[in-house]
Amino acid sequence: MRRAMELARRGWGTTHPNPMVGCVLVEDGRVTSEGFHERDGGPHAERTALASLMRNPQPGATLYVTLEPCSTAGRTGACTDAIIAAGIRKVVVGATDPNPGHAGRGFEVLRRAGVEVVTGVLEAECADLNLIFNHWITRREPLLAGKVATTLDGRIATRTGDSQWITGEAARADVHRWRRLFPAIAVGAGTVAADNPRLTARLDGAPEFCPMRFVFDGRLRTVVDTAMPRLYADEFASRTVVVTTQHGGEGYVRKLRAMGVGVWILESKSGRVPLSLFRARCAAENIPGVLIEGGSQLLSRALVERQVDYLLVYQAPVILADEKAKPAMSGLRTEKLPAAIRLEGLMRATLGDDSLVRGRVAYPERIQVDETLFSLG
Repeated sequence: MRRAMELARRGWGTTHPNPMVGCVLVEDGRVTSEGFHERDGGPHAERTALASLMRNPQPGATLYVTLEPCSTAGRTGACTDAIIAAGIRKVVVGATDPNPGHAGRGFEVLRRAGVEVVTGVLEAECADLNLIFNHWITRREPLLAGKVATTLDGRIATRTGDSQWITGEAARADVHRWRRLFPAIAVGAGTVAADNPRLTARLDGAPEFCPMRFVFDGRLRTVVDTAMPRLYADEFASRTVVVTTQHGGEGYVRKLRAMGVGVWILESKSGRVPLSLFRARCAAENIPGVLIEGGSQLLSRALVERQVDYLLVYQAPVILADEKAKPAMSGLRTEKLPAAIRLEGLMRATLGDDSLVRGRVAYPERIQVDETLFSLG
């Protein structure tokens, strides 16, 4: 199953809105064929593994697959049909298909055909492969994930704004790996003004990849200066969308569109972009996941509005111990620990000297907001 997971990761970022799946065929205790789902619309992992064998499986062969085999025809045919037709008598599965319309149905189809089905092998790890798909298929809305890199005392920059680099090379490389997974990345106008980021995935041995890039700028402050951010003028400008409000100014909107930059105008009384409307627009555009990379105000607002589903927190062994250093998140008045936001389903990793903790965001029933921290759009 661990080998099947390795194979599944070969589809990292290329299968949306479908899941990553890996499959291994074992005969007489030896792996004889492998497969993975490479891209949306392509053959599924099970069919690839069976086709790669180029013969009928031996009696007693076992198929290992990270996700429950599909039981509906779709575009490529039901994998349960292919398994049964190949004469496979035992299938070992990691995670159950989270699709409410499919969950467990593939197991039933195989068992009715006399196939032994073993489920739940490395289930949590296999399910973790498909954070975006699992959320998208069950809620029909995008997974909004936040990412932050902090010191041990929860700061993202010194009092002067110095932040490069809090974390080391291994952690920063891991961020690029997640950028390659998510179909879109989002930052606020303040981050664009301060860092002029590129927001692409740059991984060793792979061509530079540009997801869709969202800039939250409710009043189009990033368009005022004559020196435009690189996001609006580089070779990936057509992959950039500025998310604004009716308070941004038609002239600036026309300027962006003339440069080939997309503009989403969302209704807002305050000039701040409503995250709930952004989520709904992403769903309508079939964007299954967005990685919110900052800055602090955007991520804090997303938490306050209960619009962050998942959080990745990189932490460096650094202590600033300065109350005027910039906090990673703010905006709440949390007076009792039961009212705190928590992470669930935790996954941990060590990246050089740094650590990564990630998990699903669990909100308390009620949160008290300090609105004075969100005065800008």
